[in-house]
Amino acid sequence: MNDNNNKQQKKTGRRPKKDPANIRYTISFNEQEHARFLALFDKSGMQVKAHFITSCIFDKTIKTIQIDKGTVDFYMRLTSFHSQFRSIGVNYNQIVKLLYKNFSEKKAAAFLYKLEKQTAEMAMLCQKIIQMSEEFDAKYLKK
Repeated sequence: MNDNNNKQQKKTGRRPKKDPANIRYTISFNEQEHARFLALFDKSGMQVKAHFITSCIFDKTIKTIQIDKGTVDFYMRLTSFHSQFRSIGVNYNQIVKLLYKNFSEKKAAAFLYKLEKQTAEMAMLCQKIIQMSEEFDAKYLKK
């Protein structure tokens, strides 16, 4: 009867691990070492310090991901600009069709001339943006 009570108690709660980690070590850091440890831990991206220490001791590979907010912001803005530039191209085609459809050929050509001037300015601006992007890549991404 006593064995029956023990079996019921063992069924409740968390199952015991096959190989529990019950051996502990302690380590003490001075202020500089602690700051360095925290910096390495932050760079690793791990959530648990114990897992980070274990991976360091047993030479497991540690991922370090460094995100440069300026670079991310630059690419987000460049992507946004690129989508706006594409939408302008679509609008450009629609405007050309409407000009020739709704106006006389002489008037449409006059409006198209003004549009071409603006397009040339946009093309120069686009070339400058491409140049700036290449300079940024050369300076920051290919270290």
